[in-house]
Amino acid sequence: MNAKVNPAVSQAELVDVLIIGAGISGIGAAIHLKKQCSEKSYAILEARNAMGGTWDLFRYPGIRSDSDMYTLGYSFKPWTNPKSIADGPDIRAYINEAAREHGVDQQIRYQHKVLNMDWSSEHAHWVVTVAKGEQAEPVVIHARFVICGTGYYRYDQGLTPEFKGREAFKGTVIHPQFWPEGLDYTGKKVVVIGSGATAVTLVPAMADRAGHVTMLQRSPTYVMSVPERDGMIDALRKVLPETIVYRITRARNVSLSLAIYQACQHFPKTMRKMILGLIQKQLGEDFDMRHFSPKYNPWDQRLCAVPNGDLFKAIRRGNASVVTDHIDRFTETGIQLTSGEHLDADIIITATGLDVQLLGGMQVALDGEPVNFSDKHYYKGAMIEDVPNMAMIFGYTNSSWTLKADLISEYFCKVINHMDRKGYQQCTPRNDGTIKHSEPFLNLSSTYVQRIIDTIPKQGDQRPWRLYQNYLRDYRAFKFSRVEDKALVFSNPLQHNKAYYGVQNQAVVSGSASASGEHRGTTTAEALH
Repeated sequence: MNAKVNPAVSQAELVDVLIIGAGISGIGAAIHLKKQCSEKSYAILEARNAMGGTWDLFRYPGIRSDSDMYTLGYSFKPWTNPKSIADGPDIRAYINEAAREHGVDQQIRYQHKVLNMDWSSEHAHWVVTVAKGEQAEPVVIHARFVICGTGYYRYDQGLTPEFKGREAFKGTVIHPQFWPEGLDYTGKKVVVIGSGATAVTLVPAMADRAGHVTMLQRSPTYVMSVPERDGMIDALRKVLPETIVYRITRARNVSLSLAIYQACQHFPKTMRKMILGLIQKQLGEDFDMRHFSPKYNPWDQRLCAVPNGDLFKAIRRGNASVVTDHIDRFTETGIQLTSGEHLDADIIITATGLDVQLLGGMQVALDGEPVNFSDKHYYKGAMIEDVPNMAMIFGYTNSSWTLKADLISEYFCKVINHMDRKGYQQCTPRNDGTIKHSEPFLNLSSTYVQRIIDTIPKQGDQRPWRLYQNYLRDYRAFKFSRVEDKALVFSNPLQHNKAYYGVQNQAVVSGSASASGEHRGTTTAEALH
């Protein structure tokens, strides 16, 4: 699969693997590829002019992770910063350092936005159309494999509802995704609309300098205080190497987060009582708990984490407050609520969510026929039904994103190496008849998820089509299961066009191959029969 290219297609560049996105997922995928498939040529395309993805784009006050860095960090690179919950600049530096250490930063092509990609069955590779540079010069790249590390939201716009009377407001309106550099909010009255991770981060971060910060929410979110530093880690660092400390802490935190999630799923009333009790303890007995008492159960939507309870401290000091109400309209001086209350504001921040978008908005086709992803199923949470030689990285919603991203990248490298050994050119997940029931692969009730629920791939009711949101279960499945199964079809579409690759097909497989060169993996028991 690394041999000479037919002159007929050599006009466009051909790489073995094209990685789309230079954020935490794309950089991680490139490093796994370099470690596991060192002979493969690859390129990383990044639409923006810097690596880091989310951690380079978001620059609002207090930007930080909502997961601990011992699980959000890469499996191959220990997190050595004393803070478990890290600031955005520290995470950006960590990603950049990982890229430099492994030399993948040299393979990034900035200002390369992928517009569309079309699978060519004739040549068994992707034809990828890219807009290059500020002038959006059209460029075509051919790739045998594509790894999509494009995140899950639009980078060029946030999600902001249409607020009646917005044009009447005389102050400043900001979406956190596009924070203006040098904004001075000293002594200003600030209203933050929203109750998610961004809102609960902004409020305490701005409260010290602002005159007052009000978090205006339509409905509450579960918020848990977590320690910014971990005493166990500080103790272990005195006697053990960083690599060992990282592994121990990572294993503990994975188990702990999974235990909390499972407890919320199986004992929602008990967990709700516990979470609200902890909040009440930090805010005081006289605090109106309706502002932190959602109508849904814990983990029906993602929990928000606040390091050292900084949000609760800001509220206790009087620097910040929470209002639960609905917006009637913007006025010249603030926001009129449906209850009749008016919130005065100099600055309004619309922390109202992300505009969810898969694959960076690019169009995907198979031999010119557009792919409707809402009709497809997510195979192992790594590949898409009927879409060949492509991995789509989508992390966990109930744990750290990178845990799943690492597994997907390692698994796809495993698939590529398997294809090399067997002489395959194409692998395609196919519905093997085991899917009896389908549902969206994202199972959160959050508004920003529900808005796009009819446009995203589905999951089935059993493996390999079921997503379990369980790292330990996925770890076993990705690490120790066979690459070939009934649902993953391997084929050699170029077996009658050997000149294209300049190599002889060397497929030696158990089971049977179809006339088209397709092969479905068989178990040992099936082979014996």
